[in-house]
Amino acid sequence: MQTCPTRSFGLCRLAVLAVMVVAALPAMAQEVSKPFKAVATFSILGDLVRQVGGDRVAVSTLVGPDADAHGYNPAPGDARTLLEAKVVFVNGIGLEGWIDRLIKASGTKAPVITASKGVPTLAGEEHGHDHAIDPHAWQSIPNAKLYVANIRDALARIDPDHAAVFAANAAAYLAKLDALDKEARSAISAIPPDRRRIITTHDAFGYFAAAYGMTFIAPQGVSSESEASPRDVARIIRQIRKDKIPAVFLENIADPRLMQQIAKESGARIGGKVYSDALSRADGPAPTYLDMMSNNLKAFGEALRTN
Repeated sequence: MQTCPTRSFGLCRLAVLAVMVVAALPAMAQEVSKPFKAVATFSILGDLVRQVGGDRVAVSTLVGPDADAHGYNPAPGDARTLLEAKVVFVNGIGLEGWIDRLIKASGTKAPVITASKGVPTLAGEEHGHDHAIDPHAWQSIPNAKLYVANIRDALARIDPDHAAVFAANAAAYLAKLDALDKEARSAISAIPPDRRRIITTHDAFGYFAAAYGMTFIAPQGVSSESEASPRDVARIIRQIRKDKIPAVFLENIADPRLMQQIAKESGARIGGKVYSDALSRADGPAPTYLDMMSNNLKAFGEALRTN
Protein backbone atom coordinates (compact mmCIF):
# COMPACT_ATOMS: atom_id res chain seq x y z
CA MET A 1 0.00 0.00 0.00
CA GLN A 2 1.27 3.49 -0.84
CA THR A 3 2.51 5.47 2.18
CA CYS A 4 1.85 9.15 2.66
CA PRO A 5 4.37 11.79 3.70
CA THR A 6 3.61 13.62 6.89
CA ARG A 7 2.95 16.82 4.97
CA SER A 8 -0.39 16.77 3.12
CA PHE A 9 -1.19 13.52 4.90
CA GLY A 10 -4.97 14.05 4.77
CA LEU A 11 -5.11 14.69 1.03
CA CYS A 12 -2.76 11.82 0.34
CA ARG A 13 -4.83 9.44 2.43
CA LEU A 14 -7.99 10.41 0.55
CA ALA A 15 -6.21 9.79 -2.73
CA VAL A 16 -5.12 6.34 -1.60
CA LEU A 17 -8.63 5.47 -0.46
CA ALA A 18 -10.02 6.62 -3.81
CA VAL A 19 -7.59 4.34 -5.62
CA MET A 20 -8.65 1.43 -3.43
CA VAL A 21 -12.34 2.07 -4.10
CA VAL A 22 -11.79 2.30 -7.85
CA ALA A 23 -9.82 -0.94 -7.77
CA ALA A 24 -12.65 -2.68 -5.90
CA LEU A 25 -15.40 -1.51 -8.26
CA PRO A 26 -15.08 -4.37 -10.80
CA ALA A 27 -15.37 -6.97 -8.04
CA MET A 28 -18.33 -5.13 -6.54
CA ALA A 29 -20.04 -4.90 -9.92
CA GLN A 30 -19.39 -8.56 -10.57
CA GLU A 31 -20.97 -9.47 -7.24
CA VAL A 32 -24.04 -7.33 -7.97
CA SER A 33 -24.53 -8.85 -11.43
CA LYS A 34 -23.94 -12.44 -10.33
CA PRO A 35 -26.96 -14.58 -11.27
CA PHE A 36 -28.90 -16.26 -8.49
CA LYS A 37 -29.49 -20.00 -8.34
CA ALA A 38 -32.79 -21.58 -9.30
CA VAL A 39 -33.66 -25.27 -9.32
CA ALA A 40 -36.23 -26.91 -11.59
CA THR A 41 -37.36 -30.47 -11.00
CA PHE A 42 -37.09 -31.72 -14.60
CA SER A 43 -35.56 -30.72 -17.91
CA ILE A 44 -38.63 -29.28 -19.67
CA LEU A 45 -39.39 -27.00 -16.74
CA GLY A 46 -35.72 -26.08 -16.47
CA ASP A 47 -35.73 -24.82 -20.05
CA LEU A 48 -38.76 -22.62 -19.42
CA VAL A 49 -37.06 -21.09 -16.38
CA ARG A 50 -33.92 -20.42 -18.44
CA GLN A 51 -35.92 -18.70 -21.16
CA VAL A 52 -37.49 -16.29 -18.67
CA GLY A 53 -34.53 -15.88 -16.32
CA GLY A 54 -31.92 -15.31 -19.01
CA ASP A 55 -28.53 -14.19 -17.72
CA ARG A 56 -29.94 -13.28 -14.31
CA VAL A 57 -30.64 -16.88 -13.26
CA ALA A 58 -28.37 -19.93 -13.03
CA VAL A 59 -30.69 -22.92 -13.47
CA SER A 60 -30.00 -26.43 -12.19
CA THR A 61 -32.25 -29.36 -13.09
CA LEU A 62 -32.72 -32.37 -10.83
CA VAL A 63 -34.05 -34.81 -13.46
CA GLY A 64 -31.97 -34.39 -16.58
CA PRO A 65 -32.51 -34.98 -20.30
CA ASP A 66 -34.02 -38.31 -21.42
CA ALA A 67 -34.81 -39.13 -17.78
CA ASP A 68 -38.16 -39.92 -16.18
CA ALA A 69 -39.41 -37.57 -13.46
CA HIS A 70 -42.24 -39.87 -12.31
CA GLY A 71 -40.16 -42.41 -10.42
CA TYR A 72 -36.97 -40.41 -9.91
CA ASN A 73 -34.71 -41.44 -7.04
CA PRO A 74 -32.95 -38.30 -5.74
CA ALA A 75 -29.17 -38.34 -5.92
CA PRO A 76 -27.00 -37.56 -2.87
CA GLY A 77 -26.11 -34.12 -4.23
CA ASP A 78 -29.71 -33.04 -4.84
CA ALA A 79 -30.26 -31.94 -1.25
CA ARG A 80 -27.26 -29.60 -1.43
CA THR A 81 -28.48 -28.25 -4.77
CA LEU A 82 -31.79 -27.34 -3.15
CA LEU A 83 -30.09 -25.90 -0.09
CA GLU A 84 -28.08 -23.50 -2.26
CA ALA A 85 -31.07 -22.43 -4.35
CA LYS A 86 -32.84 -19.11 -4.04
CA VAL A 87 -36.00 -20.54 -5.62
CA VAL A 88 -37.29 -24.02 -6.51
CA PHE A 89 -39.68 -24.61 -9.40
CA VAL A 90 -41.87 -27.72 -9.48
CA ASN A 91 -44.50 -28.88 -11.95
CA GLY A 92 -46.96 -30.07 -9.34
CA ILE A 93 -50.18 -31.92 -10.25
CA GLY A 94 -48.67 -35.08 -8.79
CA LEU A 95 -45.71 -35.39 -11.15
CA GLU A 96 -42.92 -35.30 -8.56
CA GLY A 97 -44.07 -37.58 -5.77
CA TRP A 98 -40.57 -37.47 -4.31
CA ILE A 99 -40.03 -33.71 -4.15
CA ASP A 100 -41.64 -32.92 -0.79
CA ARG A 101 -39.44 -35.44 1.01
CA LEU A 102 -36.34 -34.11 -0.74
CA ILE A 103 -37.18 -30.49 0.12
CA LYS A 104 -37.68 -31.41 3.77
CA ALA A 105 -34.45 -33.40 3.90
CA SER A 106 -32.47 -30.58 2.28
CA GLY A 107 -33.49 -27.95 4.82
CA THR A 108 -33.84 -25.36 2.07
CA LYS A 109 -35.64 -22.13 2.88
CA ALA A 110 -36.11 -21.26 -0.80
CA PRO A 111 -39.69 -20.58 -1.92
CA VAL A 112 -41.23 -23.45 -3.88
CA ILE A 113 -43.12 -22.29 -6.96
CA THR A 114 -45.69 -24.52 -8.68
CA ALA A 115 -45.25 -23.59 -12.33
CA SER A 116 -48.55 -25.20 -13.38
CA LYS A 117 -50.64 -22.97 -11.09
CA GLY A 118 -53.86 -21.98 -12.81
CA VAL A 119 -53.73 -24.69 -15.48
CA PRO A 120 -57.11 -26.41 -16.06
CA THR A 121 -56.25 -30.02 -15.21
CA LEU A 122 -57.44 -33.12 -17.02
CA ALA A 123 -58.34 -36.53 -15.69
CA GLY A 124 -56.33 -39.45 -16.95
CA GLU A 125 -56.26 -43.16 -16.25
CA GLU A 126 -53.98 -44.91 -13.77
CA HIS A 127 -53.87 -48.63 -13.08
CA GLY A 128 -57.23 -49.07 -14.77
CA HIS A 129 -58.95 -46.41 -12.65
CA ASP A 130 -60.42 -43.22 -14.06
CA HIS A 131 -60.00 -39.74 -12.58
CA ALA A 132 -56.28 -39.81 -11.91
CA ILE A 133 -55.03 -36.27 -12.51
CA ASP A 134 -52.83 -35.94 -15.58
CA PRO A 135 -49.67 -33.97 -14.69
CA HIS A 136 -48.38 -33.46 -18.25
CA ALA A 137 -49.91 -30.01 -18.67
CA TRP A 138 -46.91 -28.64 -20.60
CA GLN A 139 -47.93 -30.71 -23.64
CA SER A 140 -50.46 -27.97 -24.43
CA ILE A 141 -48.72 -24.83 -25.66
CA PRO A 142 -51.43 -22.55 -24.17
CA ASN A 143 -50.67 -24.20 -20.82
CA ALA A 144 -46.94 -23.62 -21.32
CA LYS A 145 -47.77 -19.92 -21.59
CA LEU A 146 -49.29 -20.09 -18.09
CA TYR A 147 -46.09 -21.75 -16.86
CA VAL A 148 -44.07 -18.87 -18.32
CA ALA A 149 -46.27 -16.25 -16.64
CA ASN A 150 -45.93 -18.00 -13.27
CA ILE A 151 -42.16 -18.22 -13.67
CA ARG A 152 -41.92 -14.54 -14.67
CA ASP A 153 -43.94 -13.40 -11.66
CA ALA A 154 -41.95 -15.58 -9.24
CA LEU A 155 -38.58 -14.35 -10.52
CA ALA A 156 -39.78 -10.75 -10.30
CA ARG A 157 -40.70 -11.25 -6.64
CA ILE A 158 -37.30 -12.74 -5.87
CA ASP A 159 -35.29 -10.16 -7.84
CA PRO A 160 -37.51 -7.07 -8.18
CA ASP A 161 -34.63 -4.93 -9.45
CA HIS A 162 -34.66 -7.01 -12.65
CA ALA A 163 -38.42 -7.48 -12.97
CA ALA A 164 -38.37 -5.57 -16.26
CA VAL A 165 -35.75 -7.97 -17.63
CA PHE A 166 -37.88 -10.99 -16.74
CA ALA A 167 -40.96 -9.34 -18.24
CA ALA A 168 -39.13 -8.63 -21.50
CA ASN A 169 -37.71 -12.16 -21.68
CA ALA A 170 -41.15 -13.64 -21.02
CA ALA A 171 -42.82 -11.43 -23.62
CA ALA A 172 -40.31 -12.44 -26.29
CA TYR A 173 -40.72 -16.11 -25.43
CA LEU A 174 -44.52 -15.90 -25.32
CA ALA A 175 -44.43 -14.55 -28.88
CA LYS A 176 -42.47 -17.65 -29.91
CA LEU A 177 -45.02 -19.86 -28.17
CA ASP A 178 -47.85 -18.12 -29.99
CA ALA A 179 -46.13 -18.82 -33.31
CA LEU A 180 -45.57 -22.44 -32.33
CA ASP A 181 -49.21 -22.83 -31.32
CA LYS A 182 -50.29 -21.63 -34.77
CA GLU A 183 -47.81 -24.05 -36.34
CA ALA A 184 -49.26 -26.90 -34.28
CA ARG A 185 -52.85 -26.16 -35.28
CA SER A 186 -51.87 -25.90 -38.93
CA ALA A 187 -49.90 -29.15 -38.82
CA ILE A 188 -52.68 -31.11 -37.15
CA SER A 189 -55.34 -29.69 -39.50
CA ALA A 190 -53.35 -31.15 -42.41
CA ILE A 191 -53.86 -34.67 -41.00
CA PRO A 192 -57.13 -36.34 -42.07
CA PRO A 193 -59.45 -36.51 -39.03
CA ASP A 194 -59.78 -40.28 -39.22
CA ARG A 195 -56.00 -40.66 -38.97
CA ARG A 196 -55.48 -38.45 -35.90
CA ARG A 197 -55.04 -41.45 -33.60
CA ILE A 198 -51.75 -42.43 -32.01
CA ILE A 199 -50.44 -45.08 -29.61
CA THR A 200 -47.80 -44.01 -27.08
CA THR A 201 -46.19 -45.82 -24.18
CA HIS A 202 -47.88 -43.97 -21.33
CA ASP A 203 -50.74 -41.51 -21.14
CA ALA A 204 -48.62 -38.35 -21.46
CA PHE A 205 -50.33 -36.49 -24.30
CA GLY A 206 -53.81 -35.84 -22.96
CA TYR A 207 -53.34 -32.06 -22.92
CA PHE A 208 -51.96 -32.13 -26.46
CA ALA A 209 -54.95 -34.19 -27.56
CA ALA A 210 -57.41 -31.79 -25.93
CA ALA A 211 -55.72 -28.70 -27.39
CA TYR A 212 -55.24 -29.94 -30.95
CA GLY A 213 -57.96 -32.48 -31.63
CA MET A 214 -56.14 -35.82 -31.56
CA THR A 215 -56.65 -39.15 -29.83
CA PHE A 216 -53.83 -40.82 -27.90
CA ILE A 217 -54.05 -44.36 -26.56
CA ALA A 218 -51.52 -45.85 -24.15
CA PRO A 219 -51.03 -49.21 -22.45
CA GLN A 220 -49.73 -47.43 -19.35
CA GLY A 221 -51.51 -44.76 -17.35
CA VAL A 222 -50.52 -41.15 -16.65
CA SER A 223 -47.52 -42.35 -14.67
CA SER A 224 -44.77 -44.27 -16.40
CA GLU A 225 -44.36 -46.23 -13.16
CA SER A 226 -47.58 -48.08 -13.88
CA GLU A 227 -47.21 -51.41 -15.65
CA ALA A 228 -49.25 -52.47 -18.63
CA SER A 229 -50.97 -55.79 -18.02
CA PRO A 230 -51.22 -58.43 -20.76
CA ARG A 231 -54.92 -57.58 -20.92
CA ASP A 232 -54.08 -53.89 -21.58
CA VAL A 233 -51.66 -54.82 -24.34
CA ALA A 234 -54.13 -57.22 -25.96
CA ARG A 235 -56.89 -54.58 -25.80
CA ILE A 236 -54.72 -52.01 -27.56
CA ILE A 237 -53.65 -54.48 -30.25
CA ARG A 238 -57.31 -55.25 -30.94
CA GLN A 239 -58.13 -51.54 -31.07
CA ILE A 240 -55.27 -50.81 -33.49
CA ARG A 241 -56.54 -53.51 -35.83
CA LYS A 242 -60.21 -52.51 -35.49
CA ASP A 243 -59.68 -48.76 -35.93
CA LYS A 244 -56.75 -49.10 -38.34
CA ILE A 245 -54.58 -46.86 -36.17
CA PRO A 246 -51.59 -46.17 -38.39
CA ALA A 247 -48.66 -45.69 -36.01
CA VAL A 248 -47.21 -46.30 -32.58
CA PHE A 249 -44.56 -44.03 -31.12
CA LEU A 250 -41.62 -44.64 -28.85
CA GLU A 251 -41.02 -42.23 -25.97
CA ASN A 252 -37.53 -41.05 -25.11
CA ILE A 253 -38.00 -41.92 -21.44
CA ALA A 254 -39.41 -45.42 -21.98
CA ASP A 255 -38.11 -48.88 -22.77
CA PRO A 256 -38.99 -49.35 -26.46
CA ARG A 257 -39.65 -53.10 -26.25
CA LEU A 258 -43.33 -52.84 -25.28
CA MET A 259 -44.18 -50.59 -28.23
CA GLN A 260 -42.11 -52.73 -30.58
CA GLN A 261 -44.14 -55.76 -29.47
CA ILE A 262 -47.43 -53.90 -30.00
CA ALA A 263 -46.33 -52.71 -33.45
CA LYS A 264 -45.26 -56.20 -34.48
CA GLU A 265 -48.45 -57.91 -33.32
CA SER A 266 -50.87 -55.24 -34.54
CA GLY A 267 -49.33 -54.44 -37.91
CA ALA A 268 -48.98 -50.73 -37.08
CA ARG A 269 -45.71 -49.10 -37.99
CA ILE A 270 -43.39 -47.36 -35.57
CA GLY A 271 -43.73 -43.66 -36.25
CA GLY A 272 -40.52 -42.63 -34.54
CA LYS A 273 -39.46 -41.24 -31.18
CA VAL A 274 -41.39 -38.50 -29.40
CA TYR A 275 -40.56 -36.51 -26.29
CA SER A 276 -43.12 -36.62 -23.52
CA ASP A 277 -41.63 -35.96 -20.07
CA ALA A 278 -38.05 -34.90 -20.85
CA LEU A 279 -35.97 -33.04 -23.37
CA SER A 280 -33.19 -34.65 -25.36
CA ARG A 281 -29.55 -33.97 -24.66
CA ALA A 282 -28.01 -30.86 -26.19
CA ASP A 283 -26.89 -32.74 -29.32
CA GLY A 284 -30.31 -34.36 -29.83
CA PRO A 285 -33.38 -33.17 -31.73
CA ALA A 286 -35.24 -31.73 -28.72
CA PRO A 287 -32.87 -29.83 -26.39
CA THR A 288 -35.47 -27.08 -25.71
CA TYR A 289 -39.23 -26.96 -25.24
CA LEU A 290 -39.71 -25.30 -28.64
CA ASP A 291 -37.57 -27.96 -30.30
CA MET A 292 -39.41 -30.73 -28.45
CA MET A 293 -42.84 -29.62 -29.58
CA SER A 294 -41.66 -29.03 -33.16
CA ASN A 295 -40.02 -32.47 -33.23
CA ASN A 296 -43.21 -34.16 -32.00
CA LEU A 297 -45.35 -32.30 -34.51
CA LYS A 298 -43.06 -33.36 -37.34
CA ALA A 299 -43.12 -37.00 -36.18
CA PHE A 300 -46.92 -37.05 -35.90
CA GLY A 301 -47.39 -35.41 -39.28
CA GLU A 302 -44.98 -37.67 -41.14
CA ALA A 303 -46.55 -40.81 -39.69
CA LEU A 304 -50.20 -39.87 -40.01
CA ARG A 305 -50.50 -37.88 -43.23
CA THR A 306 -49.36 -40.81 -45.38
CA ASN A 307 -50.62 -44.39 -45.62
